[in-house]
Amino acid sequence: MMTSPEPHIFTRPAEGRACGACTLCCKVIGIGELEKPAGAWCPHCRIGRGCGIYETRPQECRTFFCMWLADARLSDEWKPDTSKMVVTTADDGRTVEIRCDPGFPQAWRREPYRSQISQWVEAARPYDGMVIVAVGRRVTLVAVEGEFPLGIMADDDRIAREVSDHRLLSVRLVKK
Repeated sequence: MMTSPEPHIFTRPAEGRACGACTLCCKVIGIGELEKPAGAWCPHCRIGRGCGIYETRPQECRTFFCMWLADARLSDEWKPDTSKMVVTTADDGRTVEIRCDPGFPQAWRREPYRSQISQWVEAARPYDGMVIVAVGRRVTLVAVEGEFPLGIMADDDRIAREVSDHRLLSVRLVKK
């Protein structure tokens, strides 16, 4: 079980890991080059089998590795087709993003997932990190102080937090 949101750069699957029949990233991740929104199946996905344009797939897809695939510290119960969630890290290296299958928007609230997410929240705090849950474009910030539903987030929006004495006072979505 993974215990901290330490930033890693993943360039290949962890030993013994493969997508297999899992294609959930093809649903929950938005792909700009294909104009595919988050939360909708990619038109090129062969659900449960793989990519129909694998050899010519966009660069975003070529370089993508969910944390389960790339980081052996994440247990098998986190495999996306089991958990109904795709866990990634944001470009800042301090943010864990949990993208739920829209058909299972509450998946992150079930155990053992919710307990692990709480541990990530605690571990991220000293590094000014965040844990974000997304269902499609609807985003919730999960913090020690509670859950902060932020609504619909566009690609160029950002999350602004007001903190005092390491305590989160408020959070809001800043539109570009």
